[in-house]
Amino acid sequence: MKPPFTLNARILNLVSEISQLVGRYEGLHAPIPQPKLRRQNRIRTIKDSLAIEGNTLDLKQVTAIFDGKRVAGKPQEIREVQNAIQLYSSLSQINPTSQRAFLKAHGILMKGLVSKAGTYRSTSVGILKGSKVAHIAPPPKQVSTLMDQLFRFLKIESELSPLIKACVFHYELEFIHPFEDGNGRMGRLWQSVILSHFHRAFEYLPVESIVRDRQSAYYQSLEDSDKKGECSVFIEFSLATIRDGLKEFLKELQPTPETPESRLNLARSEFSGRLFTRKDYLQFFKTLSTATASRDLALGIDQGLLTKTGAKATTQYRFA
Repeated sequence: MKPPFTLNARILNLVSEISQLVGRYEGLHAPIPQPKLRRQNRIRTIKDSLAIEGNTLDLKQVTAIFDGKRVAGKPQEIREVQNAIQLYSSLSQINPTSQRAFLKAHGILMKGLVSKAGTYRSTSVGILKGSKVAHIAPPPKQVSTLMDQLFRFLKIESELSPLIKACVFHYELEFIHPFEDGNGRMGRLWQSVILSHFHRAFEYLPVESIVRDRQSAYYQSLEDSDKKGECSVFIEFSLATIRDGLKEFLKELQPTPETPESRLNLARSEFSGRLFTRKDYLQFFKTLSTATASRDLALGIDQGLLTKTGAKATTQYRFA
């Protein structure tokens, strides 16, 4: 099954614009955003993705929860934020083509909020717009098969840009509506997972904040795509939010070119407490050469930042 969509001129132009913006980022030697900016964007992402679903906690409250402080608020809304913080902190470690990882992510995101977190729904659902039913999701007996086909689409469509695949997946997830609850936030999360594995710049984008600002257009693009029987309208909307998120990110970015020390410092936050290989390091820093990765890791050993076990192909590292 290939989800229905048309690659029109606007979609192709948006992909081109996004690619040019990524090129500008690369032209800065792929600088790592300042910790303050990374933190601010992560908090905005979590706050606004949940706000789309009706969470009323403000930025100050979400920041306090992020810092481990107690806040006054509805227990369910606080739990939503805590779950999202836990899940988004491991964004780069999630395999975007793994359905098992997808279900595990839902289990974390919805823990304590729904009775069957991490499992597909077993009941029929309809989505209301006001007092009218705007969308009737496929019957529950079809959900597992449809999700199998959707993940197969992610794996086999190797010629299709990940930018487009991320948007298609997002729309199809909302159409299938595979969970009892949490479908919207999972759609936005998984779009971010796919994009962050395409290029790590997308890890830092507060795209959900732009979607929150354009919430009516977001829902309208979903509805229009439903009516057309294909998701080109939604792809256009999503690509525009990604483009605008990149533009905002590049304006905020303080160009600090990467150094071996800065890469090792960032890798520490990624691999802290666990063993990793040079291959893992290269997967995290996708633009590095093998030789540069080897020099970084050797420097880490020399400076006492890393310990290693094994030799040659079996070498594993751990941050001290």
